Amino acid sequence: MGNCVEPAGVRPKIVADNKIPFLKGALEPYAEVVYAPGKETTAEMVKDADALITRTRTICNESLLAGSKVKVIATATIGFDHIDTEWCESHGIIWRNAPGCNSWSVKQYITALLLHLGQSRGLDLSKMTLGVVGVGNVGSKVAEAAEILGMRVLLNDPPRQRALESGVAAASPLPVPHQGFVSLDKLIGESDIITLHVPLEKNGPDATWHLFDAERLAQMRENQILINSSRGPVVDNKALKAALEAGAIKAACLDVWEGEPELDPELVNLLDISTPHIAGYSADGKANGTTAAVRTVAEVLGLPLADWTASGIPGPRQALEFSIDTKGKSLQQVLAEAVLHTYNIKEDSDALRADLSAFERLRGDYPVRREFTSFTVSLRGDCPGAAEKLSALGFKIK
Repeated sequence: MGNCVEPAGVRPKIVADNKIPFLKGALEPYAEVVYAPGKETTAEMVKDADALITRTRTICNESLLAGSKVKVIATATIGFDHIDTEWCESHGIIWRNAPGCNSWSVKQYITALLLHLGQSRGLDLSKMTLGVVGVGNVGSKVAEAAEILGMRVLLNDPPRQRALESGVAAASPLPVPHQGFVSLDKLIGESDIITLHVPLEKNGPDATWHLFDAERLAQMRENQILINSSRGPVVDNKALKAALEAGAIKAACLDVWEGEPELDPELVNLLDISTPHIAGYSADGKANGTTAAVRTVAEVLGLPLADWTASGIPGPRQALEFSIDTKGKSLQQVLAEAVLHTYNIKEDSDALRADLSAFERLRGDYPVRREFTSFTVSLRGDCPGAAEKLSALGFKIK
């Protein structure tokens, strides 16, 4: 990709979060790389850096960046609310996130969560409606998974709906939803389970900060379930706790939290599933995020890594090939057995409940989780539709 923009013999300096996997060794042949915990990245550390590679724990704003020589910030995440984008752009700092990098991972998380709820609460998902709020890279995959599970799906995404109606969405890489969009009021009124997949926006007509506040939660019914794996402040956590304590809604499940990593133990105890912001933490998703970040830095700094791809993804503790005896089992039971083999979501929830102070450790030392496409399943017995649906989810069928 051309020569480094620095003077001959001068290696650019890159500061990187030390918890970003598959990164070490990639940039060292071409740059000085300093690794540090995301929360401990300081202005002194970055003042002579050319690039930052971050996660959500590094707040990239004027306090960190003023007076520095940083040219580019690459976050190995979908979310970018930890970056003061307006300040960066006004000071000539290029920033990029990694859209869609962990969308398959969140699809796996939500699919596992729905099937877990089916087991723990005796729900027949094929008779239920899922409302998906936010239908980007993640929400669109979640909607597809829910349809594979036999659920009716309602979609709400005002910005995308406007783009679709104006013809702008024709150029989008995302599939056009065949079922169209509905208002948030209609979605709340007709859904059994609501799952949130929106970015965090504090201002404007599409603001999502406290999108589900006390007033919105009051619209929900006592037989509904709310899931949030987008950003913590999208749901007013105090209002949610009050709604659960009053029995105003049936249940809630959170992967993201207001004020994380400090959690409200009373709220945690009221939830069906509580996880430490790891919905997108599959090893495959992390590798995708790292790949995007390295390529961004390489492009801006002129390093010969345009085609670099993270490699060496380890296998999980579960067997990558397994079999299921379908005899006497319903289709939902077979799907649950396969999906929960790849990811037992309750284990993550139990680990957090056992020690809320371990939030950051559980994220930083997260065990290897592989996505559906890494697994091969053989089915014994006759369960009509099982092979087709597992294949549609991404499994290989033997």
